[in-house]
Amino acid sequence: MTPSTARTSRTDRTDGTDGTDGTERGGEQRRSDGARRAKPLRWRVELGRQIGRRRTAWGFGLLLALPLILVGAFSLGDDGSGGGRFVDLAREGGANFAVFCLFASSDFLLVILAALFAGDAVPSEASWSSLRYLLVAPVSRARLLTSKLVVALGSTVLAAFLLPAWALLVGGVAYGWTSYSSPVGTSLEWAEFLPRLALAAAVVAINLVQVIGIALLIGTLNDAPLGAVGGAVLVTIVASILDTIEQLGDLRHALPMHYSRAWVRALSPDIGWTDIQLSALWSLIYGLVTIALAYWWFRRKDILS
Repeated sequence: MTPSTARTSRTDRTDGTDGTDGTERGGEQRRSDGARRAKPLRWRVELGRQIGRRRTAWGFGLLLALPLILVGAFSLGDDGSGGGRFVDLAREGGANFAVFCLFASSDFLLVILAALFAGDAVPSEASWSSLRYLLVAPVSRARLLTSKLVVALGSTVLAAFLLPAWALLVGGVAYGWTSYSSPVGTSLEWAEFLPRLALAAAVVAINLVQVIGIALLIGTLNDAPLGAVGGAVLVTIVASILDTIEQLGDLRHALPMHYSRAWVRALSPDIGWTDIQLSALWSLIYGLVTIALAYWWFRRKDILS
């Protein structure tokens, strides 16, 4: 054997083109590459799991039923209209009916749905004893919580936009397609009203980020889904009660949900950007702080307890 042939043989064995050692290393490399390429618990998988749950179906079912229930309730009363409240103008047309539905649900129904989507995410896995298996899959805790957070945010945004859109259709069929008239006597034509309504829904969705953060944090602290959902709703109720105490002065501005009605400013003749910006600012502050705490705690949580 010539020296060059010997060097070639040693090189072949080292590169794994021949010999058992090279084959094993090649197999290990392929397995390692496959592990790096694997993406357990994709967001679309988590989305499918969330959509398939009964609480999601019941939540959106109630959301879609609300405008129909209100039309039925209005049909039981007299036909009088006019006044200085959203409810007094709800039967003036589809535009006014959509605004009234948003007004009636932004502080309660949508809050409950946001708390349900975020607060039930982690405790439900714990109660089904599937949380530990997800993390052994392997799925990192940060990725698991992120997938649930993204699905909760997406579901909440969908609910915030779906309600006024569906109410607009139901109200238009029931009461006609008259343009929007505000309680103070101003009006908006359709070309101006529709973007304003979309802005109002966006303000409501951003305002619900703080509810999602609070519910997610409470959900990582206990294994009871109802405790997480109820705890988040309770926080908003207590904050609303404190908001009525005038002795707190400007401290009330920093309470959760203080600017829950800021979306109404989107329908004013001149958009009230100051209230809208303050609403977004405080909601994002509460949301970021509580979500960061949820990640910090969940990374240290004993899932075997």
